[in-house]
Amino acid sequence: MTLNSTAPQPAPARAAPRPPIAAVVLALVMLAGAALAPQGAVAAEDDGDAVPDAWMETLWAPFQSMLDTHLEEKTTERGGLVSAFDYRAALDDERTADWLETQSRRLAEFDRDRLDQREIAVAFWLNAYNYFMIEYILQNPHRGELIDSVRDYGHLFNPYRVFGREVFDVGGRKYSLSEIENDVLLGDAFRDKGWKEARVHFAVNCASVGCPPLRTQIYLPENVDDLMTENTRRALNTDRHLHRDGDTLRVSSLFDWYASDYVDEEGSVEAFILAYADEEVREKVENTRRMRFIDYDWTLNSPENFPEFNSR
Repeated sequence: MTLNSTAPQPAPARAAPRPPIAAVVLALVMLAGAALAPQGAVAAEDDGDAVPDAWMETLWAPFQSMLDTHLEEKTTERGGLVSAFDYRAALDDERTADWLETQSRRLAEFDRDRLDQREIAVAFWLNAYNYFMIEYILQNPHRGELIDSVRDYGHLFNPYRVFGREVFDVGGRKYSLSEIENDVLLGDAFRDKGWKEARVHFAVNCASVGCPPLRTQIYLPENVDDLMTENTRRALNTDRHLHRDGDTLRVSSLFDWYASDYVDEEGSVEAFILAYADEEVREKVENTRRMRFIDYDWTLNSPENFPEFNSR
């Protein structure tokens, strides 16, 4: 992705003075050192005074390339949004291994002290969750095959074991997906700073059909609030997350599992929905008498599992 920088101007058409021998030797040493530097160092060693969106675009460039290449978004008739990641195509893409290796190394070398502002921190951890979810699936076939569901990584007594695995390296510390979502983004430290956001549940993607959509655009400080709001609103415009059944409002199980987060933010689940819903959804909420939860679809969020991507 192109960064906002001023293009260098061409040198004047005149002979440049010959540099002294010592300067030439120094330049050669510096070039040799640069050639030996690890690829991930670009994200860890960039200018600390750079605009956050610029260094975050650089940091997440491999993940952005994967999204650009293998993620597809589709707008529904009601203005909702669904997205699918083509894992099979990614596995067949000879570039994927390099993207994964480079992105994971950059995150392992990342200085977490840079996450000192709300928008930077929220955007970073949303990207981290979404990247690590995809990375784990691509790197860990189940019995030699691409999984059908993230529950394939679990067992009878803990089908959701993948979310608790502390295997994702950020700055030399291993995190689990559950920790990133519930203990970092929605944890006490973010709450005490005023950074906690219930919209996070509509921005992290658990690689399942029932999840809110994964976006083709990575989260950046300048877009994180708009994208979280848009994702929440557009997810609510799909039947997978909200629909009316007579006088019953059926909503995503996210509103059951994380009810306390919505209550903390808006006072109730209904109030949260109304805060982010468009007029059509508001009418459904206001004209129903009770709420029930939709069974969550844990099927892998690949194109073949979405009718929207198979009715062309």
